[in-house]
Amino acid sequence: MTNRLVDDYGEAHPAERVEAVVGAVRKRFEGHSVRDFVPILVERIARRELDPKRSKNGAAQLDPAKSGPVAESGTSNSPDGHPADTSSVFAAVAGRFVPARLVEHKRVLGVAAAGVVAVTALAVVMAAQQSDSPSGGGTAAPALTTVHGVVGSEKSAFFDDPKVADALRKHGLQVEVEPAGSRQIATSVDLGKYDFAFPSSAAAAERIQRQRGVSGKYVPFSSPMAIATFKPIADLLTQAGIVQPGATTTFDVEKYLALAEKGVQWNQLDGNSTYAVPKNVLVSTTDPRTSNSAAMYLAVTAYVANDNTIVRGAKAEDYAVSRVSRLFTRQGFTESSSDGPFKDYLANGMGTVPMAWIYEAQYVDAAAHNQLKPDTVLMYPKPTIMSQHTVVPLTDKGDRLGKLLTTDPDLQRLAADHGFRPSDVTLFTSNTTAHQIPVDANLVNQVTPPDYDTLEHLLDGVAKSYN
Repeated sequence: MTNRLVDDYGEAHPAERVEAVVGAVRKRFEGHSVRDFVPILVERIARRELDPKRSKNGAAQLDPAKSGPVAESGTSNSPDGHPADTSSVFAAVAGRFVPARLVEHKRVLGVAAAGVVAVTALAVVMAAQQSDSPSGGGTAAPALTTVHGVVGSEKSAFFDDPKVADALRKHGLQVEVEPAGSRQIATSVDLGKYDFAFPSSAAAAERIQRQRGVSGKYVPFSSPMAIATFKPIADLLTQAGIVQPGATTTFDVEKYLALAEKGVQWNQLDGNSTYAVPKNVLVSTTDPRTSNSAAMYLAVTAYVANDNTIVRGAKAEDYAVSRVSRLFTRQGFTESSSDGPFKDYLANGMGTVPMAWIYEAQYVDAAAHNQLKPDTVLMYPKPTIMSQHTVVPLTDKGDRLGKLLTTDPDLQRLAADHGFRPSDVTLFTSNTTAHQIPVDANLVNQVTPPDYDTLEHLLDGVAKSYN
């Protein structure tokens, strides 16, 4: 908003002056419990102070008779020359709703301002929209409904994006989320206080649906699992026959599993002069007991360990667990959600995390926002698995959100901007092409996830291996 005002008034005022006015106006609203419309109030008042002669039809005006002349510092003064308090500001924007005699008594006005704040807010919103439209028209913004949810941590950046918040507000929703591991959401989070749950897989969503007796669900976007690494590591694994470079880089899970089962360490790889450390060649994951991304890793490796066949039955489950459990237990400490390992990868480099099992969306989002180091590489496991990010509505408000995320064109485009694959995959490819991010848009070699009960048995088997 400040940048917009600098653009609008840059010829008349230096940027420092505009910033000072915005800061001074904003300060008047400190300490008041009603916050929803403060940015609109700040902008309207700042515009009046930066251009006192400007008048727009339908907009609430700051009447000098009530709020005093505009001081050189950018603050409004009361008739006696002292800075106007916030009650005066409320009175100014609500002038036609508050009798003049109340404005003259600040103590009474403080009570009145709270009583008429809803009417005032509505008037300000209507005035703001009217004044920003060329014709002076416009419609009032819908009243905001707050929707609370718990989401997989990899979606935190999406919901924190101001553009996403604006798109949701256009539909009258204000969404507040708390991040957690997806399996944690399905097993231990108290869902009674939320309107929706948004885990990162169909399996976790199915468990929530069973527990809560919910039949509906929405899948607004998806993301294949991938491996984030660095060029020296990719080069080493290329020499070992595990990695295949190309337009996109692939990682052979079967050859990797054979290497990892032998307990091969990095310093034992032939020709290794770049990462000669005595650590096992392992892909870093999250904790499979709490996180969906690790559960997806388990699904892929169990499929490969079971002779590239979907795991079914107790015998196959036990055999798969016996082969893959060490991929987890040899890692040491693991994070409870996917956000942690990827941040370590971005911040600490290959010394800490030579290979990280991630959602493709995390890498694409970081690449689009210039957060990657120059030698980073995205590898697609062969086979990989698609993670279906699934909204489970727990209330009518949650159902409304799930439907919006799935059908609204702006929200679908913003999901693609954050690296996710919406139902219209061209949105995703347009984003990756624009930022020159090499991705495999047509992943053919994908594993079908095991059914809900099988995956739970596999996860329980790996959990026991930790003991």
